[in-house]
Amino acid sequence: MTWNSYGTYLIFVILVVLAPGPDTLVTLKNALSGGTRGGLLSTWGILIGNLLQGTAVGLGLGALIVRSQPLFLAVRWAGVVYLCYLGFQALRGAWRGDYRKLDEFGARSTSFRRWREGFLSNVTNPKVLALYLSVLPQFLDPGKTSAWDALVLAYTVAILGAVWLLVLVMLVHRVRAWLQRRRVRRSLDAVTGTALVGFGVALALEG
Repeated sequence: MTWNSYGTYLIFVILVVLAPGPDTLVTLKNALSGGTRGGLLSTWGILIGNLLQGTAVGLGLGALIVRSQPLFLAVRWAGVVYLCYLGFQALRGAWRGDYRKLDEFGARSTSFRRWREGFLSNVTNPKVLALYLSVLPQFLDPGKTSAWDALVLAYTVAILGAVWLLVLVMLVHRVRAWLQRRRVRRSLDAVTGTALVGFGVALALEG
């Protein structure tokens, strides 16, 4: 792997990271309901999930998971169920609009719960694993590169993804007073919930 090829890879990764997905929505949800701390905990969970999946691919375990149809399907359907669960939670909040009770419940939410939501949204998403498996080989020379090169590429995705989520958390912090308005928050919950369920349905319908 050369610096030139790594530079090309960085451009591609930045474009992928900026595209909104389940991880982005889960982070925004927790940043809104749990403040900056909630967003940071979700980002930390997503980072760990990304690092685990990247390590699996770098060490050759990712291909084994994909080839094992029962295991891959189990991960896929776990992702479907979890995304839909989070989506329906957000939609229920938008429907009820009783954010005083929701905020009281959110204040009692444990740090582990917010971290877990981020971690599970990433690690149960087989698209992350598929991305690594489809993209990394295009930037690696089987005859010249090692597992370390694959890990560097995989960890680049995880780190840049975490940096982007941190930027989002800081942006939410800056405008949180406006986002906390009942009408705005209900609209955000409705959009977030619909998008999360949509991601879950799309994942379920994939062949």
